[in-house]
Amino acid sequence: MSEFRPVMQTDHIRKHFEEAQQVLQEFYGNNSNLEAIHKAGELMSEALGRGRKVLSCGNGGSMCDAMHFAEELSGRYRDDRPALAALSISDPSHLSCVANDYGYEYVFSRYVEGLGKEGDVLLAISTSGNSLNVVRAAEVARQKGLKVVGLTGKDGGQLGRLCDVEIRAPWRGYADRIQEIHIKVIHSLIDHIERSQD
Repeated sequence: MSEFRPVMQTDHIRKHFEEAQQVLQEFYGNNSNLEAIHKAGELMSEALGRGRKVLSCGNGGSMCDAMHFAEELSGRYRDDRPALAALSISDPSHLSCVANDYGYEYVFSRYVEGLGKEGDVLLAISTSGNSLNVVRAAEVARQKGLKVVGLTGKDGGQLGRLCDVEIRAPWRGYADRIQEIHIKVIHSLIDHIERSQD
C-alpha cells in the first residue's frame, strides 16, 4: 500500500523569489544606483578617516538594519581591522525616555542633536521615506553639518529631499522587497568602507 504524500503548493514561495530577483535586477541594472552607493561609501569612509563617526537609524526592520550596519563596523564584517566609529540609535532607555517626554517623532533627532558633530554621517533608513522620526533626524543632521545618506523606497518621500545621497529601492509594493534591497546596499557600503581602511 503506497503512502499518501500531500502535494505541497509552492507557487507563492516561487513568486517571492521571482519578485525579489526582478527588483534586484532592476536596481543593479541602473548604474546610477551603483554610483550612489559608491558616493555614500566614500562619504562614510572619509568621515571615519577624519576621526568622525557614522550614526544610523530606522524603525522596525529598518532599525534592525541600522543596528546591523553599525555592529559590522564597530565589530567585524569580513576582515580583521581596527574597530570603526559607528552607532545605531537603538538604546531602549533613550528611545523610551524621549518618546515619553517629547513624543516618538523625536527619538532619533534628539540623539543626533546630542551626539552628532559636523563632519559625521547619518544613515537614515525608511522604506516609505516618510517616517517622521527619521525625517526629523535628517533635518537636525543637516542643521548640525552632518552628511545624510538615505535608504528609501517608493518615491523617496520627505527623506529623499533631505539627503546628500539617496539610494532608493525601485518598488512601490510591500516593504519587504524594499528592505531586501536595503540590506544588499548596507553590505555593499560596509564592504566599501572596510576596503577603504587599508
